[in-house]
Amino acid sequence: MAFNRLADATIDATNPRTKIRALPAGKLSKSFVAWFVVVTSAILIFAAHKLNPLAFDLSPVALGIVFLYSFTKRFTRWAHVVLGLAMGIAPAAAWIAVRGSLDPRILILTAAVVFWGAGFDILYACQDYDHDCSSDVYSVPKAFGIPTALGIARLFHVITVLLLAWMVVAFGLGKIAVVGVIFVALLLIYEHSLVRHDDLSRVNAAFFTVNGLVSMAFLFFIAGDLLLAR
Repeated sequence: MAFNRLADATIDATNPRTKIRALPAGKLSKSFVAWFVVVTSAILIFAAHKLNPLAFDLSPVALGIVFLYSFTKRFTRWAHVVLGLAMGIAPAAAWIAVRGSLDPRILILTAAVVFWGAGFDILYACQDYDHDCSSDVYSVPKAFGIPTALGIARLFHVITVLLLAWMVVAFGLGKIAVVGVIFVALLLIYEHSLVRHDDLSRVNAAFFTVNGLVSMAFLFFIAGDLLLAR
């Protein structure tokens, strides 16, 4: 996040919604944020080294993907998908951290998070439509218009639910996990009910609140299924 704010400092300064952020508002210096990125990246690599060889070998790849996202909005409308990938590598990385190896089945969850993150980032980007259209920033709402962008976000979240269902089957999980997928689907339906092309006033509730519930609900349902299956 710090690197993203550093890379986007100039863009943030021109956007009425983001010009109050710490860097454009002058609350933090670019040198402070840059050193923060360097130090925390070093801690990540060191921590990965202490976990296992595969985690250490892949730590620069993880950082590269996360840092790449910050530049993609300058040349592709699909930057939202790259953000989803930056989030989606987290479950695979956690698996590697614990197991020291990669089970291909966890990549189903990675794919689910990719589409989940891309979908809700498209929703979030709709509120910057006017700014993006007047700047060099690329986005799905700018490319296709807000109504179509909302449709693409809905499609991405349908794919998310299907992938979560596939993951449940792939890992042989039980009924509680199935209920968890259904609950996540209902939350995503509610999320999309909050945002309309002619009313974006509840984007923050959809983006922050509902997605926080999605992640925590899925955690508890899957954990509950695994614990009760023992």
